[in-house]
Order: sequence, then C-alpha cells, then structure tokens
Amino acid sequence: ERAYKQFSRYEKNIEKYFFLDALHNRNEVLYYKLLTDHLEEMLPVVYDPTIGQAIKEWSGNYRSSRAVYLSIDRPEDIRVAFANLGLGANDVDLLVCSDAEQILGIGDWGVNGTDISVGKLAVYTAAAGVNPARTIAVNLDVGTDNQELLNDPLYLGNRHPRVRGEKYDAFIAEYLKVASEYFPNAMLHFEDFGASNARRILVKYRDQYRIFNDDMQGTGAIVMSAVTSGLKVTKQNFKEQRLLVYGAGTAGTGMADQISAAMEREGLSRAEAKARVWLIDRNGLVTQDMENLPDYQQEYARNPEEVKTWARTENKIGLLEVVKQVKPTILIGTSTDHGAFTQEVIEALSAGVERPIVLPLSNPTEKIEAMPEDIITWSQGKALVCTGIPVKPFTYKGTTFTIGQGNNALLYPGLGLGVIVSRATKITDAMLQAAAQAVADQVNPTELGHAILPPVSSLRQSSAKVAAAVAKQAQAEGVAQVTSDNWEEVVAQSMWLPEYK
Repeated sequence: ERAYKQFSRYEKNIEKYFFLDALHNRNEVLYYKLLTDHLEEMLPVVYDPTIGQAIKEWSGNYRSSRAVYLSIDRPEDIRVAFANLGLGANDVDLLVCSDAEQILGIGDWGVNGTDISVGKLAVYTAAAGVNPARTIAVNLDVGTDNQELLNDPLYLGNRHPRVRGEKYDAFIAEYLKVASEYFPNAMLHFEDFGASNARRILVKYRDQYRIFNDDMQGTGAIVMSAVTSGLKVTKQNFKEQRLLVYGAGTAGTGMADQISAAMEREGLSRAEAKARVWLIDRNGLVTQDMENLPDYQQEYARNPEEVKTWARTENKIGLLEVVKQVKPTILIGTSTDHGAFTQEVIEALSAGVERPIVLPLSNPTEKIEAMPEDIITWSQGKALVCTGIPVKPFTYKGTTFTIGQGNNALLYPGLGLGVIVSRATKITDAMLQAAAQAVADQVNPTELGHAILPPVSSLRQSSAKVAAAVAKQAQAEGVAQVTSDNWEEVVAQSMWLPEYK
C-alpha cells in the first residue's frame, strides 16, 4: 500500500518508470507484487509506450543494468559472460535478447535498448508467473546507425555503425550455440530486431533451437486471435478470407504468414493461400517486378500482369484501388501512416464485404491508420475493429462499442509459460495457433459492439489458459518433454507468486 501511494504521487509516466525501476533493483518481490496487483495500470509504464522514452535517456540517465552485455567486438566473451552467472543447466527457463535495431516505433537505439529485454521479462513474470530468478535479459551490442547516439559523449555502447553480413551472422550463431549449451531447457526470445534480420534468423534457426520472435510470431498470433474472434461473427473460415496488409514490414508480413498458414490448415495449397494475400508498402501494391524486394515480401508479390489494368497514382497502386479491386475481408494496418484508412477507403471496404475485419494496429495514437470511432461510423457499425492502442468505449446509434487492444501481452507470456512447463523442444505453428485460439475463446463478440479480444485487466488468468493450451498442443505434436493429463493444474502450480519466503 505504501509503495503504491508512492507510485501514485508521480504525475509523469517516466517518473513512475524510474520509481518502479529503482524498486525492482531494491526489492524484487515487492516490485512484482505491486506490478501484479496493478498490472492494467502499470503495463503502459513498465513497457510500451513509456519504456521508449526511458530507452532514449538510458545512457545519459544510466543507473544500473540488469542485462548481460554481449559485444560483437568481443564474441569470445559470450561464453565467459554466461559462465560468470554461476547458473546451472537447469536453472534458467527464459532468455530475452535484443540488438535494438527496431525498438517499438522509435527505431535504432543501440545499447540504450537494453531495457527492452528487462521490460519484456517483467511482463512475463507479472502476467504469467514466470519465475524472475530463472530468467536472463541479454543485450547484443552490434553498434548503431543512430548518428545522434554516436555523437553523444555519454553514449555507453559500441561507437561504430551496425555490423552486418557474415560477422553479424557469426555473432548470432555463437550466441544461440552458447546460450543453448549453458541453458538447454530455456526458451530463447528475440525482441526488436531489424527487418533485414528478424525473419531470416527465425526461419534459419526455429527448428534447431527453442526460438521465438515476438515481433513476428507474437504479433501474428494476436492478430490470429482477433481474426478468429471476428470469424465467429461472420460465420466464415480462414480459407474464405481475402487479406490485405497495409505496411508490409516484418510484423505485417508475419501476420500474413500466420493467416495464410491457417488457410493451408483448412485445405488450401500454399499457392492458393498466397493468392489470397495482398501486401502494400511505401511503393504501393507489392509486385514481382519491383527491385530489391525484401525476402519476406517476395512470397506474396503479385504478378504484374494480374494488375496491369488497375488504376495508379504517381505510378503506384494505392490502398483505395486495391480495396476496390480485391474486396478484402480483412484489412490490417501496420504502416504507422496516420489517417491512411480514410472514409473513402472504409466505405469502399464496407461496400464489398458485409462485416469487414479492420485492424489498425499502428501505435502510438499519432500513428494509427484510423480511430475506431471513425471506422465504426464510416462502416455504419458493420466493421469488426481491434487496435494497437487502448481505446475507451464509445456509443454509435445507441450501441456501446468496446474495442479490444491487439496487445501482444495477451499472448506471449502464456505462450512462454506453456513452453516452459512442457519443456517443448521447439515452438511450432500449431502451438502459436493454440495460443491464438485460447485468447479468442475468452470473448464472445457476436453481440453488436462487443470486443473481439479480451481486456488486459485479467491478464494473469488469461495467460494461464494460453499456457495450458500451448502445453497440450506441444504434447499432441510430440515436441513436449513433459506430459500431463491435467495441464491446467500443472500451469497453476508452476506460476510464481511475489511472496516473501
């Protein structure tokens, strides 16, 4: 009670962040008790969006670091750093690492991004009861291309541009090799890696290590939850959907990967599933004749012959034209292009589909593609909406609309706990789908105005359900090293509580 009153005295969220950080270092049990009891209020303080400001100030306001620091200039120290922790092979369940190239919506912050791994672990513990004594935060310092940091005399990281190519790949390979040798049962979480590396690392290593990328897999899975809920209303299945992703980075393409994989599970071939996905980036509709397409976009690039008669603006096929031509059933925004989902776009979308699923996921508020109240109004109440920001309920034509937030915290803590308790050897697509389904099963969106995702206020109970579903699926697929006929009980018993011993 005293700690909460102290927390409440601060007016600015960044001041609250520093108070909680100091408490974390001073009294971990009290820190997690406070965070667990007030998770909905404190989640935006210990993580997004407040952590972004703390990261910008990290070197200049350095206090201490809870993370293991690994430098690309000294790869031989990786083994030494883990050995110095004095932990045994069975003492660690989870490592979260980041090279901080693409921190949230603020970009490359080099070693300042250390706290992103610390913050992620705090959410794992508060939301899912992952024992904090069995976790490790890791900073991978590979340099930075942020000239502001390189010019800052207080900057604490490597003072050179980001290392790329073979040396970078060898550094990542060594990290994975050593981490898995020292902690063979731990899940290896990758966070906020840049577009050129995130998907490539995941694809290369996901069958070899117990690796998870939240920006791609977690974000994709929470979108799967929202779509699954939306399909309860439309009474359709995945293979009937037409998906348009506006903002085709690694996150947006990761969503396309998971939704198209769901189409395949319902019987479509890979070619048929890909044909039901359209991507738009800053150059317009992604087509095969574009130069230097990133590897993650190439699979979904459209044949130029298919779209040669489509209208162009400034030699690009834009969002409105694609909506008119495709009549998408699902429109996802991950572009940070504020206001891109205009009234004309939403009206065209609603003309083509009875109940379109519209997910403007960019955050913060100044980067969202459209506000939910506008989408509901322009679609005459027909759109099924989920956002990347918290939104207060509003009324349209006498109906109160509650908008769910596509917050990854609804999914990744429970997923991680499920992997930990089952000792799954890898994280499969079906385990991600099980997690997404477990989230979707917690809401009934069939009543007009109801949210298509659950609130974060019941996050701990939600995480327990997700963990049990993931563990069951791991066992069903034969990747679990532990088996049970009552995963709910196993999960409940394994959740750490912030209590003095």
